[in-house]
Amino acid sequence: MKFNAILCGCGAMSKGWLRAITSTPALAESIQIVGLVDLNRATAENLAKEFLLDGAVIASDLAEVIAATKADLVFDIVIPAARFGVVSTALKAGCHVLSEKPMATSLAEGAALIDLAAEAGKIHAIIQNRRFISGIRRMRRFGEEGAIGALTGVHCDFFLGPHFGGFREEMDNVLLLDMAIHTFDAARFVSGKVPLSVYCIEKNPVGSWYKHGASAHALFDFSDDVVFSYRGSWCAEGRRTSWESEWRLTGSKGMLTWDGEENFEAGVAGNEPGLLHGFTPIEVPGPKHEEETHGHASVIASFIEAIKTGKTPETASSDNIRSLAMVLGAIESAKTGRRVDISAQGQ
Repeated sequence: MKFNAILCGCGAMSKGWLRAITSTPALAESIQIVGLVDLNRATAENLAKEFLLDGAVIASDLAEVIAATKADLVFDIVIPAARFGVVSTALKAGCHVLSEKPMATSLAEGAALIDLAAEAGKIHAIIQNRRFISGIRRMRRFGEEGAIGALTGVHCDFFLGPHFGGFREEMDNVLLLDMAIHTFDAARFVSGKVPLSVYCIEKNPVGSWYKHGASAHALFDFSDDVVFSYRGSWCAEGRRTSWESEWRLTGSKGMLTWDGEENFEAGVAGNEPGLLHGFTPIEVPGPKHEEETHGHASVIASFIEAIKTGKTPETASSDNIRSLAMVLGAIESAKTGRRVDISAQGQ
């Protein structure tokens, strides 16, 4: 079965999607890019040339391209402000949709898209590619198998200083909205818990080259008395953390740390006498399913499988709205200086 797909939004991020499709045989066999949509025709034409998409219809109007190509699905890679219009147009035209994050700019818009997808009987999912990497899958498995007892805390540090230029440096709430959602979503996945509330402090530190919100500290209350803490900055020069953050999982019997790259360490309480009992190292097994560790390719494969089988994909919008609620709740808390309840989302 081959699906006709339209790629809407042909900027730099679209190349990651196309590389995943073209370099993964099963995806290349299942997906035919039949249309490219972008407000800048030259951008779409350059993308078509780079990826040898000679037969793709190129235009700036998504509805027209859907009609011209009889597309089955739309890959939405537009800026967040344009997302609602793109996704609603695609769903109403009978297309399944895989979107970039965040899934919407407000919870009301997110809920409306969930309802629209249900009414249309179409799959609407979000490309939360960061949860589809080996390290995240390993932590999820480790927690599920109870090696350190009952999970009590998830703690993440994210400190980098990327000089993107472009739209990010003009965004409001840039760290929370554009990057922290990856870590928030991954923390929700790793813990298997439901986010209930958040208290957040957001700053734009001295020396920041962003317009707003390059740093944030957020404390979340998850279900079952699990706490998730996040400390981050996108204007932190010097020795950086991984793009995947540095992680510490605490449990009733021990702890796990991951540097966001290759180094895992885990241990349970030791038997040394005195104030500190030391620890006994334990193994951190690999991911259960290797095919779930290829980032974009794994998310797209999950999306295609959901279309074929009717199975709800892991990153369905009906679930991912909880990750959006974490981000928007943190932003609201930072603005108001108050703890914000986010427990109602996705129920």
